Amino acid sequence: MPEFPVNASPIQQSLNPLQQILGYTEPIFNASMAGAAGGALAAAVSAAGGFGMLGIGGNATKEWIDNEAALAASSGRGWGAGLMAWVLAKNLEPLEQVLDHGPSFVCISFGEPGPAASLAHESGALVGMQVGNAAELSRALEDDIDVVICRGNEGGGHGRNEVSTLPLLQLALERTGKPVIAAGGLATAAGVAAVLGAGASAAWIGTRFAAATESTSHRNIKDSIGAAGLDDTVYTRAFDIAQRIDWPVQYGGRALRNDFSDTWAENLEALGAAVKADDSLTTSINGARAEGDTSLAPVYAGQSAGLSTTGQSAAEIIADLSRFRSLLRQAASRWDTK
Repeated sequence: MPEFPVNASPIQQSLNPLQQILGYTEPIFNASMAGAAGGALAAAVSAAGGFGMLGIGGNATKEWIDNEAALAASSGRGWGAGLMAWVLAKNLEPLEQVLDHGPSFVCISFGEPGPAASLAHESGALVGMQVGNAAELSRALEDDIDVVICRGNEGGGHGRNEVSTLPLLQLALERTGKPVIAAGGLATAAGVAAVLGAGASAAWIGTRFAAATESTSHRNIKDSIGAAGLDDTVYTRAFDIAQRIDWPVQYGGRALRNDFSDTWAENLEALGAAVKADDSLTTSINGARAEGDTSLAPVYAGQSAGLSTTGQSAAEIIADLSRFRSLLRQAASRWDTK
């Protein structure tokens, strides 16, 4: 575990320990979304006072990691990277490569983080782990994990579909003194105020940043997020099965409903048979992803898509979310009985 700052200056005393170590002022992380959180988004979030995260997918090439990590570091402020433990179990090279660029925080999730967590610690980085149920929380309380990210099932992209954000956050805060970050369903200043008021050290926000101007998401995906409502998502493994991606079965994905999910989300056995029979379905959905055809391609987004808009920069999003301070002051004043 890291040593948290002592004898802090008056300015530092206004920051929580995780802020003091990682050097951000706004307790807002962009989620490390593969396919959306490239180096430009991470740099823009960090430059705006938040903490920028680079998302490294399972097929990221050496050249891509070098280019995007250098871009993430270009703000001159702290930044981090998120990787998948089940991918690193086969090959630690993507982590070794990103560590060469000096991230101060590494999130290793969706599987056993052990060897990867040790390697990240050796580089001097803090290590975080996303958890989606009580069992994963127990694993994150072991000594090799510094920061716990409680990801509720409202969140977009891959994760478990078992517990919502607030119950999981409350359990984590009761069980550990480690910094806890809340994730899943957060997109507004009110949402940020809610989790910070409960005791979280920061808010981990994905869907709203996926629609940001600096996101690497296709324009059509951003537009789809902006047009979606709260109840327009579905949790399914159908997109992974169709693309032949070996995500562990316990980690489905929350995405916007579309023609593909309407056909296959509740019919996974038939989908598996169709994919096994020939390559046409896989070819079609891979082509749809490349072309931004959101009727077939997955648009990974959480329920907070109904609270997100397009056309905003990361700096504008951070500025809007930073209004959580006034909301907390108003709440404290409203409920203060002294």
